[in-house]
Amino acid sequence: MKQLLIKVILACSVLPLIGCAPGLVSVLGTPTSAEMTVTPEYDITKEKGKKILTLVEQPYFLRANPNLRYFITVGVNKILEDRAKIRPEMFISYDALAELRSSTPDFSMLTPPEVGSKLGADYVLVVTINNYQLGDKNEQGFFTGRLEAQAQLFSASTAEKLWPEMESARKVIVGFDSVRSSADAAALRLAGGAAHCVTRFLYKCPKNQFKSSDEESEIGWGQ
Repeated sequence: MKQLLIKVILACSVLPLIGCAPGLVSVLGTPTSAEMTVTPEYDITKEKGKKILTLVEQPYFLRANPNLRYFITVGVNKILEDRAKIRPEMFISYDALAELRSSTPDFSMLTPPEVGSKLGADYVLVVTINNYQLGDKNEQGFFTGRLEAQAQLFSASTAEKLWPEMESARKVIVGFDSVRSSADAAALRLAGGAAHCVTRFLYKCPKNQFKSSDEESEIGWGQ
């Protein structure tokens, strides 16, 4: 029940951030933005039957929502299930990963492909959280949030980095300023935004869903 509730909240958090209104069918047959897709940098759907582990990591010193790794994991898997049409049984469960973490004393010494191999995954999608900030302005329920992360996709069997090809990792920065919310809902919004900004490069994302209003380029962080 908890996981279902999180999925529902994540869906509500992510969908308003992207352009997902259905386009009108053109009488001339020209594809609408809803029908056009962005070519994936790596198409994770091209080989059927591949199991996926979403591995979210963060520094021990990072002060973040205690459920942030879970929120991002569920968000990534839910997007790939709903939009990339990957069957739910193809995802390694968060519970299985948590059990491996707790039962393996040297877990921190394992590489992502080694973790994936132990859990029977073919792909390991690593999301590393580098910075997380969430504050309630004047303690009146208006939150400011920022999440910085980087993502990589590995083959569990060969340990090859499959994506991104031209850089060490895909950087993701999402955030918002003065949003009326609860602390958990605000954390879910950051997690959902990060999940979208990672996964959109890994399947044929509809063009009108590609951008997010919470991306750094959209909100002008640092200006």
